[in-house]
Amino acid sequence: MNLHDPQFIDLLYLLAASLFIVGLRRLGSPRTARSGNTVAGIGMVIGLAATLLHEEFDFAGVGFVLIVVGVLIGTVAGVWSARAVKMTDMPQMVAFFNGLGGGCVALISMAEYHAFAPLGKLFYGAIDNTTLVGITAGALIGSVSFTGSVVAFGKLQGLISGRPVTWPLQRLLNGLLLAVGVALGVLIVAGDTGSQEAMVSLVVVAALLGVGFVLPIGGADMPVIISLLNSFTGIAACAAGFALGNTLLIVAGIIVGASGFLLTKMMGEAMNRTIGSVLFGAFGAAGGSAGSVHEGTVRAATAEDVAIMLAYSRRVVIVPGYGLAVAQAQHTVRELSDLLQAKGVNVVYGIHPVAGRMPGHMNVLLAEANVPYDQLKEMDEVNPEFKQTDVVLVIGANDVVNPSARDEPGSPLYGMPVLNVDEAQSVVVMKRSMSTGFAGVDNPLFVAPNTQMLFGDAKASLSELVTAVGEV
Repeated sequence: MNLHDPQFIDLLYLLAASLFIVGLRRLGSPRTARSGNTVAGIGMVIGLAATLLHEEFDFAGVGFVLIVVGVLIGTVAGVWSARAVKMTDMPQMVAFFNGLGGGCVALISMAEYHAFAPLGKLFYGAIDNTTLVGITAGALIGSVSFTGSVVAFGKLQGLISGRPVTWPLQRLLNGLLLAVGVALGVLIVAGDTGSQEAMVSLVVVAALLGVGFVLPIGGADMPVIISLLNSFTGIAACAAGFALGNTLLIVAGIIVGASGFLLTKMMGEAMNRTIGSVLFGAFGAAGGSAGSVHEGTVRAATAEDVAIMLAYSRRVVIVPGYGLAVAQAQHTVRELSDLLQAKGVNVVYGIHPVAGRMPGHMNVLLAEANVPYDQLKEMDEVNPEFKQTDVVLVIGANDVVNPSARDEPGSPLYGMPVLNVDEAQSVVVMKRSMSTGFAGVDNPLFVAPNTQMLFGDAKASLSELVTAVGEV
């Protein structure tokens, strides 16, 4: 068998693409997500090996050595990052890696353009328009994805304010940058000369557009914008596939782009927000309303009080939020859950689709603590059951349990589907303070008659609850 046979290489590409699709499908459930990652990873290895089988690769040349060195550096960096990153920093890592993908496509596009640009008009026919369009689209979209993801990383990491950053004529300037970028792209595709200046200008304008595109978006919309940027990176990779004539890159880019867009749509629906409202009307924008300030009595509880409530309940729903991730308390909450179940209490976890800082954040967090998958209940499944629930334990969640999203038309959160925890017989909210959530909106749940607040670090408070429940 000739390993360099184009048909054999295409067969390997087909196998790799099939594994990508199977892996993506398995990522749809927490129970199969780990194996889905493994399957997709195997597909990536096969795809990389198939690419190196092309006859133009000189296995004894400097180029091949550089490829191997790059693969080794990337592998070591990826493995180290995945193992070293804290769960609280997982959204930042996702945003950063996504940005690297977009930046990589932009660099590839520039390199491909540089390969033929000096030829000028005389040899312009040496490259077809399909390749030119792929190069241009890859440079434009990849640059937007790169700088946009960097800004998203900065917001999630706290290096940039999580509040929307706005400036005069913001939308007009962003629209102007987009128009200039498209015009430069048309010039590159339809122009008579291969202008390096036009390509560099396109990348710079697109990079500025990425910054201007994400800065005005509030922190509460980060799950949506991360999904959208992921889709952009996939589309850019697909464009690069056309530029390079690589079938697998085209297919993989389409898969990532389409799945990212669908996830963006699902995240928007989970927040009752359109993509347009996310991009042009983020929560907490300057001059916007923060909603009503709710007055009432805050009822503080002790760990011993809460332990008695939990131990003598029939049904308890635990609602995790970003505060659980910050405290690294997922293993402690699993310990508390196991202890309650040993006492005959029915315990489940209510998962809001945008709880945390990225899609699926809470699922990943609880999976790390080996929480049984059948205890994880999505919002639509658990909401009808709150009225029959004795105690809801809210750990570090805020906006996703805010009843004003359901009851107050004037609230910025109004219309966003939330977990109806206030319908339970009793609610215990674990927080460090009475501060608002990422959206900056006051939460009437904290002063509701059936709510008690357990203040303090989530991990320390949960440890106290474990001890107290064990003594009941």
